Amino acid sequence: MSQSSLHEHLTCVAAPALWLSPPSGQLTGGADGLYVADRRVLSRLVVTLDGAEPAPVDATLVGADGARFTAALGDLTVERTRTVGRDGGTEEIRVRNTGTEPVTVAVAVEAAADLAEISDVKAWHAGEPGRTGDHGDGARAGAVSLRDGVAHTGPDGYAVLLTGRLRAEPTLAPGEEFTTTLTVRATPPPVEGFRPLAPDAPPPWSAAPLTVRSADRRLDALVGQGIADLGALLLADEGDLYCAAGSPWYLTLFGRDSLWTARLALPLGYELAAGTLRTLARHQGVRHDPETEEAPGKIPHELRPAHAAGWLPPVYYGTVDATPLFVTTLAEAWRWGMPAAEVEALLPAAERALDWLEGFGDAFVSYTGSPDRLVNQGWKDSTDGVQHADGRPATPPVALSEVQAYAYQAAVLGADLLDAFGRSGGDRRREWAAALAERFRARFWVDGYPAIALDGRGEPVDGPASNMGHLLGTGLLTPAEEDRVAPRLAELDSGWGLRTLGTASAGFDPLSYHLGSVWPHDTVIAVLGLVRAGHHDVAASLARGLIAAAPSFGHRLPELFGGQDAPAGHGSGAERSHRAGGNSGHSGPAGPADDGGPVGPVPYAAACRPQAWAAAVSPALVTALLGLDVDVPAGRLAVSPLPGFGPLSVSNVRVGAATVSIDVDPQGAASLIGVPPGLTLDL
Repeated sequence: MSQSSLHEHLTCVAAPALWLSPPSGQLTGGADGLYVADRRVLSRLVVTLDGAEPAPVDATLVGADGARFTAALGDLTVERTRTVGRDGGTEEIRVRNTGTEPVTVAVAVEAAADLAEISDVKAWHAGEPGRTGDHGDGARAGAVSLRDGVAHTGPDGYAVLLTGRLRAEPTLAPGEEFTTTLTVRATPPPVEGFRPLAPDAPPPWSAAPLTVRSADRRLDALVGQGIADLGALLLADEGDLYCAAGSPWYLTLFGRDSLWTARLALPLGYELAAGTLRTLARHQGVRHDPETEEAPGKIPHELRPAHAAGWLPPVYYGTVDATPLFVTTLAEAWRWGMPAAEVEALLPAAERALDWLEGFGDAFVSYTGSPDRLVNQGWKDSTDGVQHADGRPATPPVALSEVQAYAYQAAVLGADLLDAFGRSGGDRRREWAAALAERFRARFWVDGYPAIALDGRGEPVDGPASNMGHLLGTGLLTPAEEDRVAPRLAELDSGWGLRTLGTASAGFDPLSYHLGSVWPHDTVIAVLGLVRAGHHDVAASLARGLIAAAPSFGHRLPELFGGQDAPAGHGSGAERSHRAGGNSGHSGPAGPADDGGPVGPVPYAAACRPQAWAAAVSPALVTALLGLDVDVPAGRLAVSPLPGFGPLSVSNVRVGAATVSIDVDPQGAASLIGVPPGLTLDL
């Protein structure tokens, strides 16, 4: 499958299942298919009328878990409504005679299953050496045709059952329809070790989901789609909820991604953060293992069942940032109302994480990486993702700037937790954090901004990059230093969001993975930090860029997109009104602008969509636009709306056990309903 076709695909998700479909709706090859628990249970699904495939007319996403495809052949139209469930999928096929004469037509559905591992599918179509087996037409070697009511069971016991009529020859009067409904259910065999499971209940926020009504319908739709996608990406471990990292390749637990997602999504409630933290704590490192990079106290990077692990170990610890993010997520969940008993139960895991950080002593928190696994182990984890302005790769060990900020914040907030729950060690953690900040101040600044990292020679990895946006609001920088960072972030504003790397760097490429592209989660983290630091103009511009980008992707923001400049009159600089307008829901490229150029950002062809932390941009934008600062233990709820986004009405922000609704008038004045007792309101 070409990278471009992945962008064009429509993805229906109900983790651990997903349906990946081209705009035609016909599953014919490449990565097309219905997947359940990392196995492809439908590799081919083709509808024909009298032996011919109808011509595609339209394709539309319906929520997070559905899609509708329309096609035509002569006077016959075919409408296919596709829905994915946690254990399979359903497709309703309607054939309608739109002509003026009766028609007899042979309706046929060809279905096949190859039970391929999703890691193999990804490898085949990335062209990895030695990965063969897909014939390019959905008829992979070993694929088995499915028949109504006849189960197909693979050698390892994985079973697939299709039910529904696959052949018919109806005679249709003018306006008459023929309908058949196909259902596919998968039963994975038992596996040892970690296994992503479907949750046994709806999302905790489903009874009263967060909604936004504003003068900009793009924002309303972006929030609605993102929250729907977060619910669709939910998985469970021992009853605890977490979000899978993203579709199609990463429907499993990633330490960094799942923690950032839970943290950004705190306006939906503390439950996702609590479940993510408990799940990761069960897999926290306890020993030193060079193969998996496990270490005592370390939070894992990625967990998969052994059969689906691909090229990394099934439980892999190659991440430098998940461990401090574990502590800060626990602290922020407590501030948003996570019950004290649940917080206290996780304090031993937080202490072990803090011990891992302190194990670096007077050195910076760094990683060495592995050429056989992950070379880079921050969020920019591509092999070329960390490089000097002249294009030289950073030599290990690498100490990333944002990781020092995460570590500082983890130590300070962790100390506050220890104090609040009567545990010792808080002062020691604060002293370590203060010393880290002083070392950072002395070593990281270059040409008026914090470097991306220090390399193994202690040399700053120069070139303005989005990493510095993660420093704001953590406490690592002084207010004066934050004032120096904000204008440098403004220089990275593409009009659609924050570029990962400045245009003057030798390695800059707006369609690279980490060297000039825009990642929505990266942008919103910077927005939150800028709001906390009081740099509202830069924050507002970046937020407007994300909102302006959303319609090009059916309001389902992707993992990343191109970092080219927004054309004049588009992106964050657009002045036109968006009080009205529809959305087709189609996930393909945007249409032309008035000048013939693209109206939206350039897609990154292989981007995952939905991606959990991109979906979490939606509730995070609510936090930023409202200027929300919640501290339930301290009895405080502050609201300071970002100028220029009113009027704005936000319903069902969850604070502890309460739901709060917030209205902002055109002048920026806020009023609240549902503030829980015991909280002092600060407007």
